[in-house]
Formats: sequence, C-alpha cells, structure tokens
Amino acid sequence: MSEFQFGGEFVWHPSAELIAQSNLQQFINRHRLGSYDELMRRSTTNIPWFWDTVLRDLDIQFYKPYSQVVDLSQGKPWAHWCVGGEMNIVHNLLDKYTDTKVDKKLAIKSEIEEGTTRALTYKELRDQVDRMANALRVLGLGKGDAIGVFMPMVPEIVVAMLAIIQIGGIFLPLFSGFGGAAIASRLNDADAKALFTAAGTYRRGKFCPMKPIADDAAAQIPTLRHLVVLNQAGEWLVEDLSPDAGPPTKLPGPFDDAPTERTSAEDPMMIIYTSGTTGRPKGAVHTHCGFPIKSAQDMWHGLDLHEDETLLWMTDMGWMMGPWEVFGTLLLGATMMLYDGAPDFPGPDRVWSLVDRHKVTALGVSPTLIRALRRHGDEIVHQHDLSSLRKFGSTGEPWNPEPWMWLFQNVGRGKLPMINYSGGTEISGGILMGNVLTPMKPCAFSGPLPGMAADVIDEDGKSVRGQVGELVIREPWIGMTRGFWKDPERYIETYWSRFPDVWVHGDWAAIDNDGLWYILGRSDDTIKIAGKRVGPAEVESVLVAHPQVSEAAAIGVPDSIKGEALVCFCVLKKDANGDVALAAELKKNVARDLGKALAPREVVFVADIPKTRNAKVMRRVVRAAYLSEKLGDTSALENPASLDEIKRAAAAQRA
Repeated sequence: MSEFQFGGEFVWHPSAELIAQSNLQQFINRHRLGSYDELMRRSTTNIPWFWDTVLRDLDIQFYKPYSQVVDLSQGKPWAHWCVGGEMNIVHNLLDKYTDTKVDKKLAIKSEIEEGTTRALTYKELRDQVDRMANALRVLGLGKGDAIGVFMPMVPEIVVAMLAIIQIGGIFLPLFSGFGGAAIASRLNDADAKALFTAAGTYRRGKFCPMKPIADDAAAQIPTLRHLVVLNQAGEWLVEDLSPDAGPPTKLPGPFDDAPTERTSAEDPMMIIYTSGTTGRPKGAVHTHCGFPIKSAQDMWHGLDLHEDETLLWMTDMGWMMGPWEVFGTLLLGATMMLYDGAPDFPGPDRVWSLVDRHKVTALGVSPTLIRALRRHGDEIVHQHDLSSLRKFGSTGEPWNPEPWMWLFQNVGRGKLPMINYSGGTEISGGILMGNVLTPMKPCAFSGPLPGMAADVIDEDGKSVRGQVGELVIREPWIGMTRGFWKDPERYIETYWSRFPDVWVHGDWAAIDNDGLWYILGRSDDTIKIAGKRVGPAEVESVLVAHPQVSEAAAIGVPDSIKGEALVCFCVLKKDANGDVALAAELKKNVARDLGKALAPREVVFVADIPKTRNAKVMRRVVRAAYLSEKLGDTSALENPASLDEIKRAAAAQRA
C-alpha cells in the first residue's frame, strides 16, 4: 500500500481545565517528566522504570515484592515480569478496600433487557465473591484449575470470574452466544474442571436457553467435574457430573471471609481464546501481574477514567473488553455498568436510555454499532439527557468519517473527546489510543499508549511515515500474552516470526503529517487489484458516506484478469431503495474516490453483515460464504443467519 490519504482537520481540542485534571498530566507532573513527548520517550526506552512506576501509582500490592520488574534473558517474546513477586490480583480488586471509603461505593450497576436493574457495592461484591470462592473449594477446586464461564452479562458473571481467580484458578471466559462445540473445544484444550452457566438470557424479548448448550458441551469434556448454574430465580445450583451423582444441590455455605490464594505474579490467571482463520482457537495466556495492570493503565492514561465515574462498554465477557472493564474499573475504584440484551431493543434508543438512567460518564461503543444506530436518526438521541457523559471510547473496527462525526456532533454535541482504542486480546488492551491531552481528528488515534513502543514499517521492516504499513511493537510490555496455551510455537509464528524481536500485529496503520495514527484494517484483509493494494476500511468509508448506506463490508474475490476484484456488501438505512441505480452510484463513488481501477465488480444489498458480538466484521467469513468455500471457525458470529443472504447473492450471480 502506498501513499496515505487520510487525515483532515482537528475537530476537538482539550480545555486547560481538562488537561490539568487528567490522570495523564498528573502522572507527567508527579514524575517530573516535563511533557507528554518525554513521557512517551522514557516509557518506551526505560521499560523497567515505567512499569515499576505504574505498579506503584496503581497501588498494586504484593505479598512478596518482586526483585526485578522484567527479565528478558529468554528473549523479548518470553519476557518474565515481576520476577519472584507473589500476589493475587483479587486482593487488589477487592480485599485491599476492606473498611475503606471505597467499600461503600458502587462496584457494579446492572440492567437486563426487560428492564430489571441491580447494584452491588464493593463490599457486597467482595462478600459474594468470598462465598463463591469457599464453595468452589468445597467442591475440590483450587490453584491451577481451569474453570469456564458461559453466562450473560449480569453481576453474577463478575462474582464467578473473581472467585475463580481468588482461589488461584484459571478463568476461561466464553462468549454467551457460543454453541456447545465451540465451548467444548476451548474447555477440552484447557482441561477444565468446572463450568459456570445460567438458565438463559433474553435477546429481543425472546428467551435464549444457555443451560442446554452447557449440558451439550459438558458431555464432550472428560475432565469436567461440576456445573455451577444460575437458575431463573437467581439462585446458584451445583451439578455433580459423576455418573452416580444425585440431583443438583444448592451452593455450599454460607461461609465467613474467604482467604485469597497466594499466587506467583506470573501464575496463569486467565486464558482467552481467540478464533483463528484456520485450525483450533488460540488460547492467550494472561497472568495476575499482566492483563489487569495493562487494562487499568489504559483506562487510567488513555480513557482518563476517575474513581467517581461509571463506565459502560457494550461488550460480552467472552471478548477481552469484558474482563478489561472488570479489572480496570475495580483497580481504579470506579463503577462498571453491565447491560445484558440487544443494544436496540425494545427501541433503537436503548443505549442512550441506559446512559440517561444510569448516569454513565464513559460510553464504550464500536463503529459498527454506531453505524447501525445512526440509521435511526438524531431525534431518538435528543430525547434523552446525556449530560452525564464526559467521553466516548471506541474499539472493534476502523472508523469511517461520517459515523464518527455523527457520534461526535449529534451525541457528544461537538464537545466530548472520542477515545479511539485498538489492540487485542494478546495485548491485554491497546497498542494505540486517544487521550485528553492532544487534539483529535475524525477516526484518528493520538498515538501509542505510554509503554507501547509501536511503529509502522514497510515490507523490509523500515519505519515509514505518510504511507500505509504494518503496525508493529518493538519492545515488550507488561500486558503481553505469555504465549498460547500448550502451543508456544504457534505464538512465535503468529507474532514474532517476520522480523527479529519485533511483534507484528497484523494491522495496516499509518501516521499523518500531524503525527496522528490510523488503523486501516487487518493486513490479512488487504485486497490487491491489478497490483494496487487497498484496505477494506478505505472502500467502506466511501460506501457509508452515501446518505442511504449505514454499514458496509468490502472483500476481494478471484479475478482472472486483475488477480482480485472488489465485491461490496451494503446495509441500507430505513426506506432506502436498494436498486440497480443505487448500486451503480456506489460503484461510481468508489471509482471516483479511490481510482477507476478499484471500482467494485459488484455491490450487494443485504439486511445484515456477519459480525462478532463485539462488532468486528468477519470479512474472512463473508468472503468464504460468497465463494462457497469452507467457512472455518464461525463460533464467534453473533448473526450466522446473515451468511445465508450472502450465499444467495453469490448463487444468483452465478446463475
């Protein structure tokens, strides 16, 4: 990919008051760094100093202090952190607040689709976690045991997660929309001993059973000994899976305080499975001193979250943003807002209603969600009091300028910062992020987060500016995955095999003349037409700029002359007419903006585009469906029915 053509004008500037009150500026002042640029320089050239400082400033408490922040003797891919230290992150999330003012604060606000709301203080959450931890110990579960969690986004999912970690177990988050086979493959890989689940959840007013899916999975996992089930009455039940077991029993207890297991700082705490394009899912291993610290640091430095704030991130616990929200808010003493349900049910204003009623201060969305909500117009936004909002966060997909500006102007009234965020499960959060110190342009990132030695390189590994290249990281960071579970070779091959000691992330990125950064899509999604490379996001931005288009996905398909041809799928706004004339107009617009050689061969109108619960468009699956190829792993799809429409469109073209 050659010349970089994004950019534009600055549309948001921080006030002097916001800068002075920001966590980032206070960090700079406290450590006498002088400037943001000096912070970035020192955080990426003096790795031990930076992460030791972060650990101390976040008041991360250790049972036994570490002797060394990081040991690189086995090479950068296998960096070892907090050497010799002993800790349990649950002590830092809950125990250390005992008998402090934080105990009385709300840790969790919660709402489910039919409208029931709940709340838990830090003390109430700790009491429930203690009870569950002791119950797990009675069941014979403990240090090193892997335990899956397949539940809706209700407070009990946080209780289950933290109780597993408190006993020294390994938390395995599972997407609430998985089928039995997807759950079984992940739990078998980790030799799981138990599985948390629930009777079910509601989506668009319809009850979606989860327990039968868990039962189906459990029958395929020989190591599994117990199911812990949240029934529809909100009670916990335990099922013994041994052949001669009796009926389900109530949770053992109640108990007094539960001791928090003393673990090594580098003991595995969580395995999050990510879908690969081929083969079995990859289990990213995370430790007590890794993922939670990076989550909190990103939330603290990038999102500028303060202890008096409420964060709502529209996500699922099966994706990294779920655990990220839990770890980050609790380490910072803030409040998480959980919502379980469809984001546009019973009406398209549900997200804005949640912000209004729960006084959300930081709202995390995906560009895909905003593209979908935007089609319903501005009026539903203005029916709600959104004055509590201080900022937006966004992740999941590259932005297009029009939906970015719609959110900024019509929801944020042109006043709120849009904290763009991009990284991944293996990162424990972000590589790039916005912040409240620097001006913003549509779709852009301020740059790498402190501590992230990111760069953009060409195919020879040389740094480039003003053109599109591969996003890489040149130095280790505390949140990096400790490898893939039982598959170290695959970890090295995936991230460290192209250039010596350089993490290649798999994203196209660019830096403009003002030093702002952009993510332009996955590098393996790149389309090459007659020798010209184009990222899907560039094409999709042209398509959604049309007033009748709300979402789009662009793929490359084989072409005997050009090598690849462009096929585009568009979701239209209400009352739009998806006819031949509109398709021709969209083709013309792409040719006008990107060049005649990149004009789409076909524009297909569909009701929905295949995406994950965290709103990533699955272009690989779109392409496979269109070409009638094997779909591979589709377990992460929230809307598998969308594939049928793509297959029909392809069949119609071939007819």
